Amino acid sequence: MSGVHPTRSVLDWLREDARCTGTKEGCNEGDCGACTVVIGELSASGEALDLQTVNACIQFLPTLHGKALFTVEDLKGQCGAPKRDPALHDKRPVHPLHPVQQAMADCHGSQCGFCTPGFVMSLWSTYEHHQAQGTQPTRQQLADDLSGNLCRCTGYRPIIDAGQRMFDLPAVRLDTAPVVAALRTLQREGSFDYAAPLGARIDHFHAPRTLDQLAALRMEKPGARILAGSTDVGLWVNKQFRDLGDILFVGDVADMKAVEVRGDAVDGELYIGAGASLERAFAALVARVPSLADVWLRFASPPIRHAGTMGGNVANGSPIGDSPPVLMALDAEIELRQGARVRRMPLADFYLDYMKNQLESGEFVQGIAVPLTAMQRQVRAYKISKRFDCDISALCAGFAIALDEGVVTDVRLAFGGMAATVRRAALAEAALVGKPWTQASVNAARQALAQDFQPLSDMRASAGYRLQVAQNLIQRLWLETRTQDALPTSATSVWSVMPHAVGDAAIREGARA
Repeated sequence: MSGVHPTRSVLDWLREDARCTGTKEGCNEGDCGACTVVIGELSASGEALDLQTVNACIQFLPTLHGKALFTVEDLKGQCGAPKRDPALHDKRPVHPLHPVQQAMADCHGSQCGFCTPGFVMSLWSTYEHHQAQGTQPTRQQLADDLSGNLCRCTGYRPIIDAGQRMFDLPAVRLDTAPVVAALRTLQREGSFDYAAPLGARIDHFHAPRTLDQLAALRMEKPGARILAGSTDVGLWVNKQFRDLGDILFVGDVADMKAVEVRGDAVDGELYIGAGASLERAFAALVARVPSLADVWLRFASPPIRHAGTMGGNVANGSPIGDSPPVLMALDAEIELRQGARVRRMPLADFYLDYMKNQLESGEFVQGIAVPLTAMQRQVRAYKISKRFDCDISALCAGFAIALDEGVVTDVRLAFGGMAATVRRAALAEAALVGKPWTQASVNAARQALAQDFQPLSDMRASAGYRLQVAQNLIQRLWLETRTQDALPTSATSVWSVMPHAVGDAAIREGARA
């Protein structure tokens, strides 16, 4: 890749340089899934290959160093040598299809075919994971795995059918041994540094291996752009044509990917490194707070969650980010590093104004700490968006409440999409603390919420809609947690009673497996 600019996307390189045109460009912003590819990395033990789907359109090419890239063209090579069909007079070889591709053909899962390579790669990732475990996905699991792949002509029912059909065909598995061996030869001790010209200027891509190296580079280059999953920064280049200059890539810093319990198993904390993927971070939270499963699975799509990081979502500071409301409800602290200095503060204090925060020059987000005691409260998270799957929130709420004999002893009501930053509803919380958890108290909190926020109208929702829905979500929290006759979440969600229509995630079949 010598001479290729650090911000060249994997998709552009594939199509224009490598001439692998099976991977398609649709939205060029990580929404449609037409460009889905699979990245292979060595597992923590170095003995196996971890496969994850990502969007090639927003991945910068240098981030692939030390990794394996699989595209739809690679499936052909897994199916054995081509055969000659005697019905063809010119004796051209006929390449056998991979079970994923054959199932798509058998089930009529493709019409125009533009989105098909992306669907095939997502299904191939699912196929490999379940074949390795000796399991088969449910239709709901397939729907979740494909939530980042959009099709506007075939419809999803035949594609889901193909996802089940592929396991009925003779198995074809990826031989991972040579890939693992090749990746081992690419392992290195030092950092990866790459540079390429942009006009008369030289732009640098720095990929340190340790936190100390990252901290030193950040102090040396405080104006360099920190890059994690590029699920947001990639759009700056593709859609806004922004000039990033030098880049500090955190994806090779192992300590930044830590997701672990630190301290006492009861009074300690769940520590989430700023480089840990959204998928791993939410999985760890949901393992302890199952009520967060819905917002986890509705946060963007699997390819976005595999690449993007929770630390990046928090550091970005978008007022409609989905992680901060959940983390604020759980009293999370953000850990910042500047050189050798490490400091912490409540996440609720981190944001100052729209896209402004407490970071100082040369400082970066190192991790997020969630106290385990906060997870002992009753916790809920609600995402409101026009589409159920893979959509940006009109508003997102994270709630946590503690009761003692029917009295509210502690409460956190955090909202995104209601102000210039994600923040807690201080007056609504004050209206509840020390009061009985009753409809009267809920009504008082709903009224106070109108003093906490004066939301804006935009393309996703009007100000009036946002305020009314936010008030209604406090009502929903009460219905699900009241001391008498609390409703199960299935009774407060329309998805449990809607017909199983096909289209845009309406194929949800009851509770998630």
